[in-house]
Amino acid sequence: MPTKYIKKGYQKTKYIIYKETLIDFREQFWSFIGSFVGIGILAYLQSQTLPDSDVLFLIGSFGASSVLIYGIIQSPLAQPRNLIGGHVISAIVGVTVAKFIPDIIWLTAALSVSLSIILMQLTKTLHPPGGATALIAVTGSSHIKSLGYWYVISPVLSGVLILLFVALIVNNVTEHRSYPSNNRFHRNYHNFRKRINQKK
Repeated sequence: MPTKYIKKGYQKTKYIIYKETLIDFREQFWSFIGSFVGIGILAYLQSQTLPDSDVLFLIGSFGASSVLIYGIIQSPLAQPRNLIGGHVISAIVGVTVAKFIPDIIWLTAALSVSLSIILMQLTKTLHPPGGATALIAVTGSSHIKSLGYWYVISPVLSGVLILLFVALIVNNVTEHRSYPSNNRFHRNYHNFRKRINQKK
């Protein structure tokens, strides 16, 4: 019995290493297009609506989200539920902490990120960039802090919806990519095993 599990673990590891060493230029091309268009739209909105103010539409956590939703679209952390829920929950937490403990930066920073992680875990919306969204709410400029709970609506929710809209289009243009894609890894793994077994 233990040998069976070891063999299965070895096959999974072999598959992961095999997939990671492949260079798929189609994947890279569509990752580039998706992130370029998604972030480009947000940057354009920023330049047209708020050219002389803080960069409100381009919060740093959107860059990290782009890596997930355009670069590793099969990851459970990159799925729409995680993208939207993770950012929105974290933004609410960040703003709330900033309102109740406004002047103790070490406490607000640590508390906002930690509470965001716990709530994302509880709601099954874990999205790593959400931690940055919470952190920006408590460490951002005075303009961002003055938004209060409007920060949750814009830039967070509005920006996330734009990124998601682009991801749903770009990630489904070809048959090689599918988004949302919760089970893609498992399908690929089983197809890989079938090919290995056929060669034996």
